[in-house]
Amino acid sequence: GGENIGRQIAKIKRGQHVYIGTPGRIKDLIERGILKLDRVSYFVLDEADRMCDMGFVGDIKSIASNLPAERQTLCFSATMTAQVKSIVQEFMTDPVTVSVVKNETNDHIEQTVEYFDDKDHKFQILLDHFDNPDVDKTIIFGETKHGVQRLSDNLNKKGLNTEAIHGNKSQSQRKRALAKFKSNKTDILVATDVAARGLDVPAISHVINYDEPQAYDDYVHRIGRTGRADKKGSAVTYVNSSRSQSKAKKITPELS
Repeated sequence: GGENIGRQIAKIKRGQHVYIGTPGRIKDLIERGILKLDRVSYFVLDEADRMCDMGFVGDIKSIASNLPAERQTLCFSATMTAQVKSIVQEFMTDPVTVSVVKNETNDHIEQTVEYFDDKDHKFQILLDHFDNPDVDKTIIFGETKHGVQRLSDNLNKKGLNTEAIHGNKSQSQRKRALAKFKSNKTDILVATDVAARGLDVPAISHVINYDEPQAYDDYVHRIGRTGRADKKGSAVTYVNSSRSQSKAKKITPELS
């Protein structure tokens, strides 16, 4: 999606060995009668958990219904959620699970917790973070699309140059935001978990969990944006002081 479909149709009609696409665009091309999948040998689902989070399960099932029964299916996922397990059970026979790495945090990442009393205190802690001269490129994670956009807008009003990426942004808007972040035109990116999946930006010094992640796997994935290539990184998680520490430790066990 987001690219000229006419050029894509022309390439398909010339014949190709491999087709790579988003579920929505592939489904569209199938429904137009342009893309035929009856001779497919390999069906690959990359970032399956992200596609489930974005609501593409129906599209994936529709695409799979056009595939031949005799094929190999490969499913790649950062986390093995219930939805991903359901897809595996439906589309695969006697599947084998290969775990590349354990869901553990990087020893190069300094992990800390900041406790806040209310939303104003929380926002002030965030502003104070950017007074630190050691802070360079920072990703701030929020829980919701609207919350991420609101936080980005509020930081911009305080004179900070930020970009936001979330599900309400078009693909072209996300690309522009990421291009600015990668080229150092902005040093602050505010993002939801889904929008930041697969994000590969070198030299991120800090990750801030402005909103707590819902699960430990999400925590590992978030803070993994920093501390790469044996470089030091810092991850800070904001936790409401009214919460019991035991609840917070379920998500951030390394901080216990």
